[in-house]
Amino acid sequence: KTKGYLSKDTFLIDASFPRFTSGDGKAIIHDSVRGKDLYIIADVGNHGITYNLMGRQIPMTPDEHFADLKRVIGACAGKPNRITVVMPLLYGSRQHRRGGRESLDCAMALQELYNMGVSDIITFDAHDPRVQNAVPLMGFDNFFPTYQILKALLNRYPDLNFSKNFMVVSPDEGAMTRNIYYASVLGVELGMFYKRRDYTKVVNGRNPIVAHEYIGSPV
Repeated sequence: KTKGYLSKDTFLIDASFPRFTSGDGKAIIHDSVRGKDLYIIADVGNHGITYNLMGRQIPMTPDEHFADLKRVIGACAGKPNRITVVMPLLYGSRQHRRGGRESLDCAMALQELYNMGVSDIITFDAHDPRVQNAVPLMGFDNFFPTYQILKALLNRYPDLNFSKNFMVVSPDEGAMTRNIYYASVLGVELGMFYKRRDYTKVVNGRNPIVAHEYIGSPV
């Protein structure tokens, strides 16, 4: 075998995330990361991972996945040459703008990662990619899985015919940009739901939804 990277059997580095009986966690890296370009994959939407607490299996929330991400960055102790975080679902991205006295979770999380030494974020179809303005000096790559979604759709339904009895319906206003693109490239009709709200009331900090109204081409 040759020297350097090619002498490695794998690029994976073994790490573990044990928890104390109190529920506190920590990260342990079982290999050297000195001088390496480190890529950390953090799937904060993976609720299938559990941990034991008080005799019960607790599913991990996005907050706990993000805490483990910060723990493993802390365990690196600044030794890697460069740290890139691959986060398929951007943490806190649903809370990307302030509509009152609210927290800006995604912006604060990005600034935390930047201050801890993360150089780049790689994510997919962020809820609002403009949140990258919170960290203007950090790399932020936002990839769109448009091709993969259409490929998966055709693999699941091979007899699907886009030119006959097919249309795109957006579930809300926020998804319109994506669905206008789908409808345009497929050459099909487009519809949309919008939330009709009661602006005279505030429930849990939001105006309650009265009805979901449909506009656009008939289904």
